[in-house]
Amino acid sequence: MRTPLSRLPIRLRLAVSVSGVTFLMLVVFGMAVRDLTAHRLRSNFDSQVIAQAGNLASDVHPEFASRTLGISNANLADFEIGGGAVRMYDLDGTPATSSSGPYLGSPTPDPPPNGYRADTVNGYRVVTEAPVYQNGDSLLIQYGLSTAPLNSDIANLDLLVLLGVLAGTALAFGAGWLVAQRAIMPIAELTAAASEIERTGDPTRTLPEPTADDEVAELSRTLATMLTSLNDARARTESALDRQRLFVADASHELRTPLTSVLANLELLEDTLDGPERELARSALRSTQRMRRLVADLLLLARSDVKHPPSSGPLDLADRVVAAASELEPTTDNHVLTLDVEPTPLVGSADDLQRVAINLIENAIRHTPPGTHITATTRLRRDGQAELTVADDGPGIPPAIRDHLFERFVRGGGESSGSFGLGLAIVEAVTQAHGGTVTVKSTRRTGTRFTVRLPAHTPAAVPAAQDEREALAASAAS
Repeated sequence: MRTPLSRLPIRLRLAVSVSGVTFLMLVVFGMAVRDLTAHRLRSNFDSQVIAQAGNLASDVHPEFASRTLGISNANLADFEIGGGAVRMYDLDGTPATSSSGPYLGSPTPDPPPNGYRADTVNGYRVVTEAPVYQNGDSLLIQYGLSTAPLNSDIANLDLLVLLGVLAGTALAFGAGWLVAQRAIMPIAELTAAASEIERTGDPTRTLPEPTADDEVAELSRTLATMLTSLNDARARTESALDRQRLFVADASHELRTPLTSVLANLELLEDTLDGPERELARSALRSTQRMRRLVADLLLLARSDVKHPPSSGPLDLADRVVAAASELEPTTDNHVLTLDVEPTPLVGSADDLQRVAINLIENAIRHTPPGTHITATTRLRRDGQAELTVADDGPGIPPAIRDHLFERFVRGGGESSGSFGLGLAIVEAVTQAHGGTVTVKSTRRTGTRFTVRLPAHTPAAVPAAQDEREALAASAAS
């Protein structure tokens, strides 16, 4: 079970633990010292009171009182001596003198079996003595000494113990923090090095190794060994992937020539046949065209995997969108395709960016029912980015595949968009290769919107094919 202390940083936990243990030890030790010292002070105080009372019992008698105090037995009054108050009583407890001082309690007629003891009355420690005078008369002498100085000394002792406990705890916290800081420093260095490896993705970086041969050093060596193993595994994986990408690229490139030949022959065969044979040739031609597009998609993805930069030049994104809409116009399948384009200059691969527009529009056509409105928009944003948006008012994308749309060969409802699930993967690959981003927003109520943003470009002269664009836009809208 997690405790509040476990949520604190390790440095603070160590410092709090050390200071907590120290606090408990100081409290126990301080209470013991305080009790022993207070007991000793009280014992000394009682001894002082008893000794003073005994001195009075031996020194005070009628001759002493008459000679020293200037009074007779008849008018002996209470007096003070040694800072304490003195009271005189007959043996029956009747006051033998007039009293104007503090009340010290009723005197004890007989001494206790084990000697006289001190009692506390009205803030005084009081002792009763029974002196016997030379003429045979006896009086009880009661002596009381104020406990205020004793209480003040004990209060000062309590304050001193409290300050000592607090000061010791504070010093223990500071010492614990410093020790924890020094102990955690090698781990902090390992953490910083691991964060740098995570940021750069470079497992070949060297981890700092502590000078002491302790648990932290063992951890550093273990992490270094792990990084070496991961780097070796990564190298093997990259090598296998490079061979796979090279194979896909080579195979795709080699397949283009025979597929072109097959397409040419099927087109010629379609023109020369009639009836059912012509339909068979046309079906084979459509399948071969799809195969050629699949091969082209695989070759494009293979180039993007090896970070092969696309051929680029100045172009207008609006022209590519209009050309893509014109190419897909025969396959709209009763969808309403609307273009809202404005000149959007940038630098890139015309074929690849047209492929992006084709895939996005074709994706909307394939995955929305007939009658759905599809809008393709291009515009130049104020932040200097060229934006392509393809939106539809269809049923939206199922939540189960929404987070995996741009993965390869992902299938939604029905036929996958693009070439067997490569369409959106190509959109992302081409967009990233041009330094841009692609995002998607989809709800059942508002439909789906794909947004591609690319760095815009304002060259001195962009090929302006406004008349051609208007003609293609009119053809796509017809």
